[in-house]
Amino acid sequence: MSTLEIKDLHVSIETEQGEKEILKGVTLTINTGETHAIMGPNGSGKSTLASTIAGHPRYTVTSGSITLDGEDVLEMSVDERAKAGLFLAMQYPVEVPGVTMTNFLRTAKTAIDGEAPKLRTWTKDVKEAMGKLKIDADFAGRNVNEGFSGGEKKRVEILQLELFKPKFAVLDETDSGLDVDALKVVSEGVNRAQAENDMGTLLITHYTRILRYIKPEFVHVFVDGRVAEQGGPELADRLEEEGYDRYLNVKA
Repeated sequence: MSTLEIKDLHVSIETEQGEKEILKGVTLTINTGETHAIMGPNGSGKSTLASTIAGHPRYTVTSGSITLDGEDVLEMSVDERAKAGLFLAMQYPVEVPGVTMTNFLRTAKTAIDGEAPKLRTWTKDVKEAMGKLKIDADFAGRNVNEGFSGGEKKRVEILQLELFKPKFAVLDETDSGLDVDALKVVSEGVNRAQAENDMGTLLITHYTRILRYIKPEFVHVFVDGRVAEQGGPELADRLEEEGYDRYLNVKA
């Protein structure tokens, strides 16, 4: 079992008005095999947490820690975090002109594992994973995310997840912009990755609809850069009925 541990994390960004604190003391522990859902209103710090785990340079950790099996994640470069087993499915996947999907996937897999996958096996794995995610085979020769729809970009994120086999996946609003059919396909991909690799999942979302397909054991409510409440799946059901008003009213 591996453990991703976040302790009293404080994170700031630079704005035109000066430094602004976004995360104000976040503590979470995630083990492989577990699914944690982070829910909360816009601007509560959910995506900041995801970006900080991944190592986005815009975010400055002012205090606190992130460790993976006792190793200091904050001392790792972005590529070192990926090699250690951390994966971020981005809220807004970027286009990479001039780099084909085929080249990108194999190059990334080689960098993560430290050796190139055997071509015959790799080609078979990619083809099977694309088929399960209902990604047209022609996409393998297209440039990464270039001209892809929002739903296609999200499927490609999960394609990477299945092929790279991380210890922990941070899914930053992977459900946004997906219709019901695409949501089911994407969720099935996440569930497969977790079942096959005993992956830990940190699922960031506004809405409970994805939780019908990806079942969390733990739910954390983010408000104003802090964990306002924690519980089991029943907490998500309550949020579906009541929304976030009671947390925001307390804040006010």
